[in-house]
Amino acid sequence: MSEVEYINIKKNFGSVEVLKDINLNIGNQKFVVLLGPSGCGKTTLLRMTAGLETISSGEISIGGDIINNIHPRDRDIAMVFQNYALYPQMNVFDNIAFSLQIRKMASQEIREKVEWAASVLNLTDFLNRTPKELSGGQRQRVAMGRALVRDPKVFLFDEPLSNLDAKLRAHMRLEIRKLHNQQNATTIYVTHDQIEAMTMADEIVIMNNGIIEQIATPNEIYEKPNNLFVADFIGTPAINLLEGVVTDKSSIKLKSQDLPHSKKNVSNNQNVVYGIRPTDVSIDPSSNIKAEVVLVETTGSETHIIAMLDDNEFRVVQNGGRTTIKNGDVIPLSINIEKAHLFDHSSTKRID
Repeated sequence: MSEVEYINIKKNFGSVEVLKDINLNIGNQKFVVLLGPSGCGKTTLLRMTAGLETISSGEISIGGDIINNIHPRDRDIAMVFQNYALYPQMNVFDNIAFSLQIRKMASQEIREKVEWAASVLNLTDFLNRTPKELSGGQRQRVAMGRALVRDPKVFLFDEPLSNLDAKLRAHMRLEIRKLHNQQNATTIYVTHDQIEAMTMADEIVIMNNGIIEQIATPNEIYEKPNNLFVADFIGTPAINLLEGVVTDKSSIKLKSQDLPHSKKNVSNNQNVVYGIRPTDVSIDPSSNIKAEVVLVETTGSETHIIAMLDDNEFRVVQNGGRTTIKNGDVIPLSINIEKAHLFDHSSTKRID
């Protein structure tokens, strides 16, 4: 079993509280992503799991065994770093084999493990090359191979793709997820890239300022964000957020326009923030909601329209890369009210 559990975890650097009472259970063989902005505490939590940072208070367990005071090499984990951390003087074979060699494993067993890992990661033809003779993606696969041969209970990934270009990142996302599916280990993956989180994770843990904001599947995070922070952090392009006042049970008043909603648990004159994703808005000549276009962006498969709606920047995404809409046009907008969110202005919590 490789279940990982965090119980009342706190971490202080001097007077600065970096992690504030973290409670989290990561199920056996799950792929869980710790997602959040820089400084939220996600890498610190990962490094505490690896034994590279001390725990101020609380307990971490792997497979039911508390690991607080266990040496990093005895925790049965393998970590892949952002900067690869390869030995430049060693070839690929020796880089992958290094941890096995220092354990004094038999040479034949080492060779079998390295050749197996190389075949899994498509590195067989590169075993005699040094890191400087490899591309960024190949170096990252070598780092993964070094972790793979250890056959750990838990894989830890610390923003491993941030140094790669967009095409390589997409390819390596697939490689890492395939690797996880082939193993019987649990994977904890740290990133600030929501695309990585949404495409790879079984569950996402959204972190902010040392606390956990939400734990859910990618779809649940996207469709039912707990609060304004989660709603704004997840989604590309970002969700439209507009401050307004409830005027009746089905309408939110902005500055001069009304937006429809279907939420029942609201009160007249309640201050709220109205949220709607750009993909849930369409252009509809029969609509009374009007916005003035300030920019049209074509991505090829989609057209992104940025408009001003009652002094608020408002985005609309249309399928297809061709449009006759131009800057300065006033467009009528229809909102899918079943997809609209309301957040209480004071608590920032989503209103069901």
